[in-house]
Amino acid sequence: MRRLFIDLEICQRCKECQVFCQYFYHPQNNGITSLREYATFALLCRHCEDAPCVNSCYRCALERSLDGHLKRYKMLCTSCKSCTTACPFGVILGDFIPYLDSRCDFCLSLTDEIPKCIKSCPYKAVELKEVKEDPQNDIYLIGENLAVHTKKWSRQEIQLKQG
Repeated sequence: MRRLFIDLEICQRCKECQVFCQYFYHPQNNGITSLREYATFALLCRHCEDAPCVNSCYRCALERSLDGHLKRYKMLCTSCKSCTTACPFGVILGDFIPYLDSRCDFCLSLTDEIPKCIKSCPYKAVELKEVKEDPQNDIYLIGENLAVHTKKWSRQEIQLKQG
């Protein structure tokens, strides 16, 4: 199955994302931001027990979902960045929390056309390709349509290294 593939290790090179999106209804035409947020919350977030980022949000726009991942309610978020400041590990980057947000639809409606995000990424961090989950090579599936290459943070792995 073809999936949108993002290499977060390459994607972090841009100081300001230069990737464009062709989905008509995206304000500011930047769906990649929501994908980076989604992947980071799922794979890099430390899932703190006391969750200072969640506790710092005066609008209750962040919560920990049942699977332990952070979820941001974009209609409640005012982009105050208090969660960014509160995160002790620097996982929540300021550009993840825009006031006007775009949601990626993975260009599922496109058949043969190459999505604009792939064409516009100067570092080739975004691709559309056949890929399966492969933890040995740091490739993880998030949902059915997204694959991400990054070093996944794991509390168990850290505890094994320390023990």
